[in-house]
Amino acid sequence: MLFEVTLSGVTLGGMYALVAMGLTLQYGVARIMNLSYGELLVAAAFAAFSFYTGVAVSPLVGLIVVPPLAFALSFVIYRVLLQPLVRRARTRDALEVDSILATFGLLFVIQGVMLATFGGAYYSYSFLAVPVQIAGATVAANRLLALVLAVVIGVGLYLGLTRTRIGTAVRAVAVDPVAAELVAIDVRTASALAFALGGALVAASGVLVSMFLTFNANLGVVFTLKALVVVIMGGVGNLLGALIAGLLLGLVENYVAVFVDPGLTLAATYAIFLIVLLVRPQGILGRASR
Repeated sequence: MLFEVTLSGVTLGGMYALVAMGLTLQYGVARIMNLSYGELLVAAAFAAFSFYTGVAVSPLVGLIVVPPLAFALSFVIYRVLLQPLVRRARTRDALEVDSILATFGLLFVIQGVMLATFGGAYYSYSFLAVPVQIAGATVAANRLLALVLAVVIGVGLYLGLTRTRIGTAVRAVAVDPVAAELVAIDVRTASALAFALGGALVAASGVLVSMFLTFNANLGVVFTLKALVVVIMGGVGNLLGALIAGLLLGLVENYVAVFVDPGLTLAATYAIFLIVLLVRPQGILGRASR
């Protein structure tokens, strides 16, 4: 029983971590607090649903098609909507405020399009919804597959950011954009790429989530809030911190739901969040400000 609950919690936490990694890039590098983040996840889930139910395309194929489209869309959004805000902002704090207002409006645009297209009903589809036995524990095959793919995507992202020149440039901008400019790094392009990559990651998360969760057009704000909690708990801009925070959140939610009361899941989530903020205000792996 304990192992089964733990495995389910790790699966949920792995998804939380993957969802949060994209926002970690967008906020940690581009300094854009993207309130429309969850809406893009839900839009990707609807895309996977439409592919599967409309033209019988597997969500695994959707995982190859949807994230690149989300990357291109996010890049255009950054260049057209957000880059003018970056140019006029005198400080990073001012940019955060402007980006919150801009993406808050974008949230309703994306949500409105989804409501007009799909309505307010809940959607789901059956893909690999079969039980799998692991060391005596039972877990749905689609959840297990989603966890494996999330790990593969997360490892690929980590290697890309730590083993490539572009990844090194992106991390340099996250640490100190002024110093990055002094060593001939194009900060605006790096920020645009980080924002677009964050969009691709959240779209991949949406495709994976659609395989085992019921969703509707109004659910984006839930994913945005969860991603924000994980990002802040882990430390802004820290991918490993997001992973640890996501796993911690998934385990706590599952343990509370099974062993205490499902109604206390949300309370437990924010209790852990507050505890981390009290003990380490900069996040689990965040750097203390000087």
